[in-house]
Amino acid sequence: MICAICPRRCMARRDAQAGEGFCGLPATPVVARAGLHLWEEPCVSGVRGSGAVFFSGCVLRCVYCQNHAISHENFGKPVSVERLREIFWELIGQGAHNINLVSPTPFAPAIREALAEPLPVPVVWNTGGYERVETLRSLEGKVQVWLPDLKYVDSGLSQDLSGAADYFDAASAAIEEMVRQTGDYVLEAGLLKRGVLIRHLMLPGQLENTKAVLDWVAETFRPGQVLLSLMAQYTPQPGAEGLLSRRVTGAEYRAAQRYMENLGITDGYCQDAASARAEYTPDFDLTGV
Repeated sequence: MICAICPRRCMARRDAQAGEGFCGLPATPVVARAGLHLWEEPCVSGVRGSGAVFFSGCVLRCVYCQNHAISHENFGKPVSVERLREIFWELIGQGAHNINLVSPTPFAPAIREALAEPLPVPVVWNTGGYERVETLRSLEGKVQVWLPDLKYVDSGLSQDLSGAADYFDAASAAIEEMVRQTGDYVLEAGLLKRGVLIRHLMLPGQLENTKAVLDWVAETFRPGQVLLSLMAQYTPQPGAEGLLSRRVTGAEYRAAQRYMENLGITDGYCQDAASARAEYTPDFDLTGV
């Protein structure tokens, strides 16, 4: 496979067993963990948990990533398309409210094949937001819930922290495509059955970036169209320097909440400071693979 799946379009050769280019991943899915996950937003985790499948690798290089072992080091086990679908059904058998595909982008063609037959629960595409619209269109009808990050508006910040100067251009277009596919979000018994939930992780000292993200959401979508999750869970990683060596302060987060309220964004979630705990990151130990 000559790869143009993500916005980098590096045209690298990726065969079943090995990969080149930016992500360095094979075409065969590589999975680090599969299990019930209780730490998503309430409308995703519910009471029984989300059926989270953590894929290895990433199309971004966020310097503050909490999942470094899988996003930067590509830890995981290759699985066939057939085994991937078995994993989906095993999670459903455990009571998962949905199948939550975490960082799935590099494996979009294989995942599309695994979803050839519909599942009895919603499929969640849990992504950093750095997507090609063309790739998302190839998944139309197979994904019911889109869970994208919207990390940055400023291109300098996105280049410095995630290695992607074009992040906002790509992510904003991707989110609009996601909304086109699903329409307005649909909640049933408190669970998100269809729609888009945009996540924004506040970074320490970057309140203006957060405000710019909130501005775009308020200007682009009307009430009732999308959900927004304003997250305060940033956790400094080993070796972090400067602003990234501390957590988001209470004053920063309260200022962002006030700004969000003043813009009229009321559909969604805010976190309390207790969410900034490293133990909320799961162990990547091949459980369920």
